[in-house]
Amino acid sequence: MFRRALHASRTRPSASLYRHAVSTHGRTIFRQYTNSTTSAAPPAKSRLGKWTRRVAYTGVVIGGGLVVDEQLNASAISRNLRTLWACAAIALDYKMNFTAEKTNEIPALHERVAERLYNLLTTNGGLYIKIGQAIGNNSTMLPRPMQDKFAKLFDDAPQIPYPVILKVFESEFGRPPTGPDGVFEIFEEQAVASASVAQVHKAKLKSADGNGAWVAVKIQKPAVKKQVSWDLGAYRLVMWLYEKAFNLPVYFAVDFIADHLREELDFELEARNAQRMAQFVAQEPTFAGRVYIPQVYPEYSTKRVMTAEWIEGVRLSDRRRIFRLMGERDPKDKTGEVIPLPLALSKPLKGGVNAVMTTMVDLFSAQIFKWGWVHCDPHPGNVIIRADPKRPSYPQLVLIDHGLYISMPEKFRQQYATVWKGLMTADLGVIRRVTQEWGIGAPDLFASATLLKPVQFEQGQEAKRKMEKWATMTDYERSTAMKAKLRDFLANTDAMPKELIFIGRNMRIVQGNNQMFGSPVNRIRITGFWASKSLATDPNLTLAQRIRQYTGHLTFLTVMFAVDVAFWSSKVRQWFRTRMGWSSESFEDEIERSMRQMAKNNFGVEMAENAFEG
Repeated sequence: MFRRALHASRTRPSASLYRHAVSTHGRTIFRQYTNSTTSAAPPAKSRLGKWTRRVAYTGVVIGGGLVVDEQLNASAISRNLRTLWACAAIALDYKMNFTAEKTNEIPALHERVAERLYNLLTTNGGLYIKIGQAIGNNSTMLPRPMQDKFAKLFDDAPQIPYPVILKVFESEFGRPPTGPDGVFEIFEEQAVASASVAQVHKAKLKSADGNGAWVAVKIQKPAVKKQVSWDLGAYRLVMWLYEKAFNLPVYFAVDFIADHLREELDFELEARNAQRMAQFVAQEPTFAGRVYIPQVYPEYSTKRVMTAEWIEGVRLSDRRRIFRLMGERDPKDKTGEVIPLPLALSKPLKGGVNAVMTTMVDLFSAQIFKWGWVHCDPHPGNVIIRADPKRPSYPQLVLIDHGLYISMPEKFRQQYATVWKGLMTADLGVIRRVTQEWGIGAPDLFASATLLKPVQFEQGQEAKRKMEKWATMTDYERSTAMKAKLRDFLANTDAMPKELIFIGRNMRIVQGNNQMFGSPVNRIRITGFWASKSLATDPNLTLAQRIRQYTGHLTFLTVMFAVDVAFWSSKVRQWFRTRMGWSSESFEDEIERSMRQMAKNNFGVEMAENAFEG
């Protein structure tokens, strides 16, 4: 039996099993084994089919998950996975390639990181654009490739189809925009503007005589509501990971920024912000006829829909039409094209672009130093210039988009005004004292960032020595030293007023707006004047304090004479060079060039030429 079994196994080499007979105490026992060496492989078609099914099943699961995520979460999970993947790749790239041995490759590393970040922000869109803009407005000390990329993050987006917008409107009001039961008499389906989180439609209010007012209806895009919690959660996680990975204090302001970005999505809050700003403007005689805040309609506004007065005018971003409106020639327009006078006017408005820029700087300076209630997104698209309805020959500045404001605590408002006055009068002791209270360890860097012009506390040989030291460093050494400088700057993040983040954004955009029109006004002097005046006119001062502050204000006005001399000297040089056909710089251009030189000499940072553009 044993021989037959053995013979059978040898004659069937492809069998997967064989039996082995063993004799134990006179009994024959058969053991069965797996013949792995001689078993036949499964057919190729069978193996291919198995893997094909696995891939198909995986694709169905992933595809189904993406569809569910898109329908229920507006692709929020997919967006966050994309975010985590991109940020992990960036962190790994820096960990592997940001070394002293690879110092020559660091510029290419910054290029790759900037490209990844830009692609992430633009691909995800929505609130990611807002977050990117918040970073971009504080990017002047980041590597040059990142400055260039963040400067291209515009708050615009394709329009959402009307049927989608209709669903949002009906979910808020329970009825359609028009029709027998509609909210408005007329509602234009084609949006007049579309941004990252909302789009605006023109409509007409119902009235018995048919002469209802035209209004702008701002409607939030439906995906934003579903994405906001996920997006801000991802932002919070990424900042925490970067703080741990790179030992930089970047997480301290996350909650403050996230809370304000979330508030920007509440259109009822935006309506209240607009009404509050309108009250401030009405109470300031300086702005009578010069500044206007559009009326809002709370009865036609909800969390996701806001209705405000429709304004016909020219946006500040339309540089050529603003110059034409004010009766001036755009010095940068080389086309020679004559554009028609906007707004159906018979003649240009009085005062030139100087009047427009003076009003703009006055308004935002009053917000910071007098009211402590600051519009944090004054980019030129949010400023409209029109003829004053009561004085049709003069311009009126209309401020729109009141979603992002900060309220300055009274003590901080006074401290910030004191710092500005100290900066203007070169009172370095005051600057050191206040910045120390704020937990800032580099008062010279803060002073430069505040004035948006170079300020150095060291003089003579010490300053020269630092410049020479930075000039001889490698890219790796400069980056490492800069990181240490930033850690010194943020010495105590718990004490630092988080409001400085958005105030700095406001200041930079205002400077950029002035620069865009050739710096017709002395922005620094106007801002400093409001800072000093706010301290002297504080209603809470005692008589002795008021006398002391007014005396200081008069001294300040005397010192400002030197600032005026510098400004008008720049204007004369600009005029002369323009008449000679040479290239010329405005006052803000000269300041920006000085800032770029200071950043390069003292920090090894190449600032973009459009670093302060609005």
